Amino acid sequence: DATARLGGNPKRVNPLCPVDLVIDHSVQVDVAGTLDAFERNEEIEFKRNFERFEFLKWGQNAFENFLIVPPGSGIVHQVNLEYLARVVFNNEGLLYPDSLVGTDSHTTMI
Repeated sequence: DATARLGGNPKRVNPLCPVDLVIDHSVQVDVAGTLDAFERNEEIEFKRNFERFEFLKWGQNAFENFLIVPPGSGIVHQVNLEYLARVVFNNEGLLYPDSLVGTDSHTTMI
């Protein structure tokens, strides 16, 4: 909206290649030792980080080529390997390799 108000083309703000942002699990454990600990911790995490998740959801809807994978979808490495890895992209006949930027020690296994 701000780009359009300033006379710019909002389409130019979009990523040029697909971007997948995986929101990995929280490291906080509030509930342990119960059968429903996972569900309760996940519920607490969503409440605790509500504003962040709402902002990310807005971003996914505001931009093309931008996908958010929310917490609780699986371990980030599993999600990358099983759902997101495309190996080669085909953009109107232009082929280019997939790439991955990670911020932890396990990302290189993908």
